[in-house]
Amino acid sequence: MSLASGIPAPVGPVLFKAACPECGARFELSAGALRLAIGASRRTTFYSFTCPECETAVRRPAGERIIELLTGGGVRTLRLHSTV
Repeated sequence: MSLASGIPAPVGPVLFKAACPECGARFELSAGALRLAIGASRRTTFYSFTCPECETAVRRPAGERIIELLTGGGVRTLRLHSTV
């Protein structure tokens, strides 16, 4: 952060480290390559992406810390509502 003007200094694009459980590839993804879904339970709160190596759709659970990191990094978020 720039202390002189109080305006944050420009930061490069945020990249997230990920791995594919199918092919084992490790890579970095931009915020635009990830999706976050926040539901009413741990089972319905997850992030997802497509592996750039094998094109497998990957879905992983997201706890509070992951949610903070992804939303802070600009990942698009879908809030799921329960139908009670």
